[in-house]
Amino acid sequence: MNDTVTLALAVGALVVLVAAVALRLADRLGLPSLLLYLALGVALGESGLGIQFEDYRLTHTLAYAALLVILAEGGLTTRWADVRRAIGPGVALSTVGVAVSVGATAAVGVWVLGFDWGFALLLAAVISSTDAAAVFATLRRLPLPRRVAASLEAESGLNDAPVILLVTVLAESLTGEVTQPWWLVGLVVVAELAGGAVIGVAIGFGGAALLRRVALPVAGFYPLATLALCVLAYSSASLAHTSGFVAVYLCGLVLGNATLPHRAASIGFAEGMASLAQIGLFVLLGLLVSPGRLPEAIGPALVVGGALLLLARPLSVVASLVWFRFPWAQQVFISWAGLRGAVPIVAAIIPLTAEVPRATTVFDTVFVLVVVFTLVQGWSLPWVARRLRIATVATPRDVQVEAAPLGELDAEMIQLTVPEGSRLHGVYLPELRLPDDAAVVLIVRDGRSFVPDRTTRLMRGDQALLVSARRSRAEAERRLRAVSRAGRLASWRGERGAATEAD
Repeated sequence: MNDTVTLALAVGALVVLVAAVALRLADRLGLPSLLLYLALGVALGESGLGIQFEDYRLTHTLAYAALLVILAEGGLTTRWADVRRAIGPGVALSTVGVAVSVGATAAVGVWVLGFDWGFALLLAAVISSTDAAAVFATLRRLPLPRRVAASLEAESGLNDAPVILLVTVLAESLTGEVTQPWWLVGLVVVAELAGGAVIGVAIGFGGAALLRRVALPVAGFYPLATLALCVLAYSSASLAHTSGFVAVYLCGLVLGNATLPHRAASIGFAEGMASLAQIGLFVLLGLLVSPGRLPEAIGPALVVGGALLLLARPLSVVASLVWFRFPWAQQVFISWAGLRGAVPIVAAIIPLTAEVPRATTVFDTVFVLVVVFTLVQGWSLPWVARRLRIATVATPRDVQVEAAPLGELDAEMIQLTVPEGSRLHGVYLPELRLPDDAAVVLIVRDGRSFVPDRTTRLMRGDQALLVSARRSRAEAERRLRAVSRAGRLASWRGERGAATEAD
């Protein structure tokens, strides 16, 4: 191995370690971690340590790979029980909302800043997408009504695809590569989105069935296989000339809500890979920026960002959610919570690779806008939620369940961790009402393991090992989650009642 590769590995390892420390600092300061990662990239770049990096095409390729992993993780960690009531608002925000936002922001660019309509529409399209990484990381720390959080998460997972397609079409039109009428282009975009959705869902269900039936020899293959299925969904959709981003998110959503062996380990692996992808993506984008050009972009960025935040985003939310009976306070919060992050900056690379005139102005403007308005919105979201009185009482984290197959016995082991605040605390084992062919066989408490009996109570922090016949595993998991949310009376009230109480 030559010295250049060795040095690159050392720098990469140091960047990851520094980014991990920065994540801890960001949590303490209440800052989105992406800002610290961007700052790290700038510090390594031409105005810091002097690393010269201006390969837009390589950045474009690596950025798409990182977004693939981030969207896969977003789908895998989203509970269908939460998002199913918000799928309509999420789709509306990612389609109608994007269209309204682009039109309103472009109009301000034309009338206030004197842009021509083509350039204004391109800039507005680039910044119209909310960022999955920023939304997932920020909102999951806030005690919000489930429908509000799920709508924002669904929007951020679904709006990347139409925005990337729109930016690509506008960039090609400004370079003379698009000659078809606008209505035909619109039909092609809709067809690509629908095709990507079909492919993603199909591979998700097919992959889940495959993983349930194939007992892999090494447990660590399950997380790899799960993420590989998401990558396969993206590549299959892209090869079919449909939307890979829609496919990867929906494939992850299906897999994340399926009954899979070692599901918790697979999700944990995806979260780690997504964090690594975010670090690499933001550092790379920080390297790409030229700080010397940024002062000129501050004025346009503040005008365009202000128009987006105070005019275009509220209009898009009202146009999208007025049909879904959201209270006005929740609509105001959703308007303020349209966080921008890596996706707009990645979208700004598309005009650079297409060699659109003034593409560097788009990139610099978007970079400044993302940094400034992420600071403003990221810090203020908890305060806004409290002022609007939509913050809910913090609910305990869902019970953590991990399963491993026992192929020869047609059974599965289930590892249960009782989280803080779970109503499993104090429940006697018979009160779990598990299926007849499922039983708790071991409990680890305070580092000591013992075999429980009918008089044993579960306590917070316990780790329990259950064995269940494969046919009863899903029922056992449903029972554990219902009791975790509603307590021992869940046997009469059921999961639906528990979910309603938590909203």
